[in-house]
Amino acid sequence: MVLMAVPRFERFFRAAAGLDVDKADLRRYNDFVNGKLYDLLVIAEAHAKANGRDVVEPWDLPVTKGLQESIHRFRELDHDIALTPVLERLAAFPPLNGSLGTEVVERLPEVVGGLSLALARTFKILDPGRKNPTAEEWDRAISVFELLL
Repeated sequence: MVLMAVPRFERFFRAAAGLDVDKADLRRYNDFVNGKLYDLLVIAEAHAKANGRDVVEPWDLPVTKGLQESIHRFRELDHDIALTPVLERLAAFPPLNGSLGTEVVERLPEVVGGLSLALARTFKILDPGRKNPTAEEWDRAISVFELLL
């Protein structure tokens, strides 16, 4: 399942962090975004359940200060990411016990945008001179997110 088209993906990473990515990187990116989004939703569901609700609300999403800042920077870039493929991909994961509130569904594209921007900028932190991330660098960047999100 493709989250965004290759040219759009390339433009986004170039605008976000001055990186040159290609079609081979798109699969890694899709896997990262879908996996992290699902992880966030699982935690959000647990928050809702702990508060006696079946519906996940925006305040249930575990959005850290850093992710919130990346979401704001994403808005400034004025890039939009199609949400439908993300939701279709989530359907392949084990289903959540609760449901997502309307406001949560509306916020997901910006959460995906924030995750995407944070990932792009992580490459520059790991190797400021790098223009085209290698497979090993993708693994390292994703490992950082696994530790923190």
